[in-house]
Amino acid sequence: MEIQVFQSKKGTKVVTTSNLYEALQLPAHLYNGAVKYWIQDIYDFSDDVRRPQLLKDFSEKKQSISKRKDYYISLELARLITLNSNSPVKLVFARKLTDLVKPKRASQTFSKDQILAVLELTKVMGLISCQKSAELGHQHAKSADLGKTKEWWNYRAKLLGYNVATLKSKMADIGASYKGKNMRQMLIKTDKYEMIRMAVIDLFLALGNSEHYAKDMGDLAKIFANELKVEIRDDRKDSMTLYPKNANRELVKQVRQMAKQQFLPLW
Repeated sequence: MEIQVFQSKKGTKVVTTSNLYEALQLPAHLYNGAVKYWIQDIYDFSDDVRRPQLLKDFSEKKQSISKRKDYYISLELARLITLNSNSPVKLVFARKLTDLVKPKRASQTFSKDQILAVLELTKVMGLISCQKSAELGHQHAKSADLGKTKEWWNYRAKLLGYNVATLKSKMADIGASYKGKNMRQMLIKTDKYEMIRMAVIDLFLALGNSEHYAKDMGDLAKIFANELKVEIRDDRKDSMTLYPKNANRELVKQVRQMAKQQFLPLW
């Protein structure tokens, strides 16, 4: 049996849980319980480790023929369900669903205005106040999913690709003391423009973008920061006078307040 792919008027491609379940050759009498578990389980989506979200990853399919509930689910969710299943044929269908998801991932492009706005954000993120605001905005957006502080820092380390222990090792490599220093203080010694990459990633995730998108923008900002030689300033004690060279002051205010105005709506 093949998986049937449906396309909405907006171009979104989905499959049904009933069709996927049958294609995976799973026990028919366990359908209701399995599907209920599918839409409540936690998966490693491209934008986060989370539960499926109604109207984003799935929606109920209205029907009158059968009493069992059926849902439309995204191709990404269908792929993750397939990989997590006990199906004897899951490898075949996981590969097919992966092939369907890949083009969507590869097709992402950025407009001229978006690139220019990242350039402006790069200069603004030289300010520690803006970096902290983006971090807190990101943490607040994830608090419902992560909860405890330890879980937040574990998630953040995985997202960024390093943790405090990694930075301590880098400090030791250059003969610098890491005692009493926080992450930013160690980065300023080992890789200062990583602070800007980190802040831009935080900002885009706080605004609801995917991890893949946020990382792309963070990587681009780090390149810009290196080319522009952006100065890192701790402006928290004198936030009104210390501005990075050529930085957009209105954007500084927006980032500090995490307000969606002017530049931020581009995402």
